[in-house]
Amino acid sequence: MDRIQTLLEQPLTLPCGAVLKNRLAKSAMSDSLGDGEANPTQAQIRLYERWAQGGIGLSIIGEVQVDPRYPEKPGNLSLTKHSDKEALRRLTQRASITGAHIWPQLGHAGALSHAPISQAKGPSVLDVGTLHCEGMTIEEIESLPASYAKAASIAKEVGFTGVQIHAGHGFLLSQFISPLFNLRDDKYGGSIENRCRIILAIIDAVRLAVGPSYPIGIKINASDLLEGGLTEEDALVHVSLLDKTSLDLIEISGGTYFPGAKSSSDSASRGVYYKTFAQRAKNLTSIPLMVTGGVKSLSDASTLLQDKGTDLVGLARAMVLNPNLANDWFAGINQTLSFPRFDSPPTEGITAWYTMRINAIALDQEQDFSQPLALALKQYLERDELRSISWNAFFNPSN
Repeated sequence: MDRIQTLLEQPLTLPCGAVLKNRLAKSAMSDSLGDGEANPTQAQIRLYERWAQGGIGLSIIGEVQVDPRYPEKPGNLSLTKHSDKEALRRLTQRASITGAHIWPQLGHAGALSHAPISQAKGPSVLDVGTLHCEGMTIEEIESLPASYAKAASIAKEVGFTGVQIHAGHGFLLSQFISPLFNLRDDKYGGSIENRCRIILAIIDAVRLAVGPSYPIGIKINASDLLEGGLTEEDALVHVSLLDKTSLDLIEISGGTYFPGAKSSSDSASRGVYYKTFAQRAKNLTSIPLMVTGGVKSLSDASTLLQDKGTDLVGLARAMVLNPNLANDWFAGINQTLSFPRFDSPPTEGITAWYTMRINAIALDQEQDFSQPLALALKQYLERDELRSISWNAFFNPSN
């Protein structure tokens, strides 16, 4: 067998003792396939079965909320007292049919909560452009570890094989770390150590809830990619702090939405994003690393592993273009994916196109998917509007 294929197919044993069967992971994306009441649909169950059949070692479901008051979208799942545990069990059973791990990405959208179904709250009061949110009280912050721990307990109960804590991409825990969002002057603001404090408390609470042999991962930003946001130097301090925890996997990504902020010089490089950052982070932690962003070919993936800059290769939009990509690469098919380019796409346009292609995969119809960007965006927004009505009726009946 070719050495490249051997690297990709090599199992990875996590610190807790759990084993991932290979080195390719489907990174979290917001698939927006929940039923509008934070439970999985048959289409969503089929989607994760498709990715498991495609050969992936780990698949992560994006934006699974620990508090339905602060969702990213009305198609999110949530792990709370409202959850349909039988539907979740059907999801985990079919998403792990090939021995793949299936983890929920435990999150809270904070200041970026979807406005039609929430009243956003973040680390600090913000009123910038289209971004409006209230600041959290100390009591609200200190209730977060229990919320994450409860969600993790439900995840374990219904058959998820691990959990990932979402502390990247500008959502709540990423907001605590970022100076753009976090203007606090108490023990949760100021220094990078203070800004990371709540994340460390959440990790401890989740570990206590799930026990020593259950995988816990985290997704972090290498940089916000915005002036005034999290820098790579502060992100490296964050990695050093995480190294002292019981985490099993650190996923490195980047980028944040903040209206009006300019792009920083810490922009993602051409090719594989965050590769250089991950190599620096490797010197600061013994916890396995996963790098996500910019991997478009078998060569990209194998080089990451050969250079020992990562332990696990994260794939997101690549797995939307080809849900069987892992199996193809294991077979030595060195396919370089052709990512679509769009001229002057509208806000949310590219996200909408990929999300509607995800929907096609879930319906086994991706071979017929040919939506122009404008139509994909129209369908995406209409679906969100309908599910917002369901979400409000279920979670916010007084609205």
